[in-house]
Amino acid sequence: MVRSPGQLPLGIRLPDSSVFESYFAGRNQPVVDALLTFLAIESRASKQTGTPTCIWIHGAQGTGKTHLLQAVCARASREGRSAAYLPLPDVISLGEEVLAGFGDLSVVCLDDAQVIAGRENWERALFRLHQELQERDARLLVSGATPPAALPFKLRDLGSRLNGGLVLTLQALDEPEQISALQLRAQLRGLELPDETAQFMLRRLPRDMTHLYAVLDELDAASLIAQRRLTVPFVKEVLERRLAD
Repeated sequence: MVRSPGQLPLGIRLPDSSVFESYFAGRNQPVVDALLTFLAIESRASKQTGTPTCIWIHGAQGTGKTHLLQAVCARASREGRSAAYLPLPDVISLGEEVLAGFGDLSVVCLDDAQVIAGRENWERALFRLHQELQERDARLLVSGATPPAALPFKLRDLGSRLNGGLVLTLQALDEPEQISALQLRAQLRGLELPDETAQFMLRRLPRDMTHLYAVLDELDAASLIAQRRLTVPFVKEVLERRLAD
């Protein structure tokens, strides 16, 4: 497994867009601040302050758990620290051995950890990883659909350690925040998304940021082909054509 900065295990690579600068925090700014602090603390300081080895973040679909895990990994790699991001649902069929050796890294980010709850071999592997990282004063960031206390972990020691770390909750954005988030993503793509167009999108589409970002990607491609701006008539035309296909 290659673990050098920018190169991830198992052929998994981070999207260029998954950085802190492209994440609109809104009411989730305290979570972002906690992750940046967690990432920045040097080992000597963390021993003095009792900073936990692990942070667990949870929230509804579309609140940005994956984005933040990848942003932490990208920031660590940019600073020259060894880091890895691992989407557990994508690798669970490979067996718990995929976690072996991750304890040598500075930062490990595990996404969707609810999939291993109740799987004893995986739980033991995660417990070992937590121990290895703790001994080296390294960092473990885990995401889940719920808080760890709500998951059916069989290994009590693992559940205790995950619950004993910092547990952070991501909140869904309200409408003005969703508009700002879409406009930030559009700006990073070199697009202008007027307020009225963003409001039109929210009226016509599910209020899930993952879905909204995916539609924005389609609008970006369509506007490039048609050489048109993201006006309400143009977006309406694209969405109607999308439904007809």
